[in-house]
Amino acid sequence: MPKRNKILITGSSGMLGLDLCQELGQDYAVEGADMAAPACRDAKFYLGDITDRNNITGIVAEARPDLVIHAAALTNVDGCESDKAGAYRINAEGAGNVALACKETGAALVYISTDFVFDGKKGRPYKETDRTAPLSVYGDSKLKGEELVRKVLKNYFILRTSWLYGANGKNFVDTIVAKASTEKVLRVVDDQVGSPTYTKDLARAIHKLLDIITSHEPRATSHGIYHVSNSGKVSWYDYAKEILKIAGLKTKVVPISSEELNRPAKRPAMSMLDNSKFSRFTGYRMRGWKAALKDYLKSKEKYAE
Repeated sequence: MPKRNKILITGSSGMLGLDLCQELGQDYAVEGADMAAPACRDAKFYLGDITDRNNITGIVAEARPDLVIHAAALTNVDGCESDKAGAYRINAEGAGNVALACKETGAALVYISTDFVFDGKKGRPYKETDRTAPLSVYGDSKLKGEELVRKVLKNYFILRTSWLYGANGKNFVDTIVAKASTEKVLRVVDDQVGSPTYTKDLARAIHKLLDIITSHEPRATSHGIYHVSNSGKVSWYDYAKEILKIAGLKTKVVPISSEELNRPAKRPAMSMLDNSKFSRFTGYRMRGWKAALKDYLKSKEKYAE
């Protein structure tokens, strides 16, 4: 039976991109594009640069996808503060270039964005209609990317997610486990709250979204912004304690303030996302962050029972 639609994934060798390749590969004809070596097995790969408009336009023109998932980004939040030009070139202009390439070929676009477009002052989960006010270069550059996508395209889906971790990239979970093996005490901030999101779960949710987008149902044209993350909220401090608990590690965790940590980029104090719009649209509910975290840690060979 032929695969249904062709999907091109930018950032296909990254943490989310690789999980997307694996998740979507059985039902869609998946192709990847990235600056890094191809890691998306059994998928055609394009070596490309989203900051080069001619390059990405040529890739999309050759691939002729029905839909592009734009997952490529500069995600080093503190690094973006020291490389502002790079952050805006990749996260904003790069997204604009991908959108223009989609416009030329008629492809739909799914753009992966972030909870960091908010300032965290609301005190309740953020809805898609809430005012954006990023505190960092990273958040602002991703928001500028959103704005370019909305300006260029009509057929777009912007997915804001939060606190990503997964098997194919550097993440907070692995960092905590690694530090626990060499340090007696870990100092973790307790005044930032959000929703950790497992990339496999996000990839599965995107699969559900694509099944609708590529259908002939009337709702398939319901473009716009959607929030999607694992459900529930937690501080980085309590998150670290839960990681160590599941991993069976006894390292002590001490709460500190963001001011004490003094990171280059300012983070929102409470950036939990309201997923209700996505759930209503797809009929799919993201599971709780604790269940997802347990599955991730148990999938790591050293923690397998």
